[in-house]
Amino acid sequence: MPSPDILRMENITKRFGNMLANDGVSIDVRRGEILALLGENGAGKSTLMNILYGLYKPTAGSIYWKGSPVSIDSPLKAIEMGIGMVHQHFMLIPALKTWENVVLGLGDEQKYLLHPEIAKKKILKIAADYNLQIDPDARINTLSVGLQQQVEILKVLYRGSKLLILDEPTGVLTPPEKEKLFGTLKSLAQSDFSVIFISHKLDEVMEISDRVSVLCRGKNVATVDTKDMSKEQLARLMVGRDVVFTVEKTDLQQKGETVLEIENLCVNGERLASTLQKISFQIRGGEIYGIAGVDGNGQSELMEAIAGLRKVCEGTIRIDGKDATNCPPAQVIRYRTAFIPEDRKQVGTVKSFGIEKNLILRDVDNPRYTRHGLINYKRLHDEADEVIEEYDIRLLDRESPMGLLSGGNLQKVILAREIRSNPRLLLAMHPTRGLDVGAIEFIHKKLLNARDQGAAILLISSELEEIMSLSDRVSVICNGKISRELTAEDITIENIGLLMGGEETLKRRECHGQA
Repeated sequence: MPSPDILRMENITKRFGNMLANDGVSIDVRRGEILALLGENGAGKSTLMNILYGLYKPTAGSIYWKGSPVSIDSPLKAIEMGIGMVHQHFMLIPALKTWENVVLGLGDEQKYLLHPEIAKKKILKIAADYNLQIDPDARINTLSVGLQQQVEILKVLYRGSKLLILDEPTGVLTPPEKEKLFGTLKSLAQSDFSVIFISHKLDEVMEISDRVSVLCRGKNVATVDTKDMSKEQLARLMVGRDVVFTVEKTDLQQKGETVLEIENLCVNGERLASTLQKISFQIRGGEIYGIAGVDGNGQSELMEAIAGLRKVCEGTIRIDGKDATNCPPAQVIRYRTAFIPEDRKQVGTVKSFGIEKNLILRDVDNPRYTRHGLINYKRLHDEADEVIEEYDIRLLDRESPMGLLSGGNLQKVILAREIRSNPRLLLAMHPTRGLDVGAIEFIHKKLLNARDQGAAILLISSELEEIMSLSDRVSVICNGKISRELTAEDITIENIGLLMGGEETLKRRECHGQA
């Protein structure tokens, strides 16, 4: 049995103006346990942990560390107490070496800079203790995302922390990297470390945690032993209703005409290497074409090239028979193309704008909204109200800046804007990344409805179950090349995994032989 609590947060309340982010939340963390903090997007999980880490001050409530009341007014104070946090977006300097990132910010930093062997020796000792694959001299910009995360964990351990907070740690990890992370966390717990694991992914919560605290609309609705719960029960606590994990998809009766045609496409990446190498495929109206693969294999370049955001070096892009190669984004939009980008904050929305202005970003010259350069605010108000209700977008008011919204609510705004344009071609890049089960269910239904209305949909996702459940045909992208297509009878996690690993021989569902 775990030893007594290392941390208690009692009746924590946090207000941002009129918005109540945390409403009297109480949680406790035991020594040597992994506590999952579960909830919908915008439920208050990150806010609560930012309070614990000293980034926010609570409006009300108390924090107890090792049984004593404490005031945590800065991350430095949290670190000094033994609390470390690994954020969704890593806090590393790409040009510096691993050991330099680890010691940066320490009080005796100068000592390590003059005698780096001291830091390196300690780093290697910690890495060996917890099976971390760390090269102290490796530069951060040469490391995979999974290794960068290991460096962030190492930073926390190096500072002597006894409680590790991980905020949505698996969102950008490959399956092997995720398993590596889970092994590290279990090793830490066995060594009397405590872990708070913030997530919305139920499968991961069930696998890694000892207990689960569930937040819903800013309140702690339950704290339960994981072993006593099912995935369905946790989902119900999260969203207040039953959730469909796999949305029913109608059989594809008849494909429409070809909407998107990619032929021998070559696109350069950021470092001018040929990222996409003579890619060719077609998508017809009324079907979803899924592309799976590990991030960084050319997915972003492909989507940006089609959307007019990246120059094509060779090959052609046709939309409804029209040459869209190297067309500007405005022209691509006029070809009735909608785009759900990978980066919802920097590309998909304008953070300082409210929902109304974000809803007309792609259609600002549409007579439905503007005439003679004047915006029809009455119509815009009415449509914003419709979108807020239909998509269950949770915001303080229509004027609330998008930068204050959770990732799930931001994604719903983008989805509403793009799907309501009635597109012929819909480009969806990681449409549910970082979203909770309720939001995923909703977005999947919207994508399938657009498909049934005749849209051609290019779906790129690292979530294999998403690719499998939504796609009519599937390819895998690896090292800038598209694999052979998988049709319905061959779409399995095993076959997709084989293609991601560079294999060409597949297994039939019936297991009678190989293709």
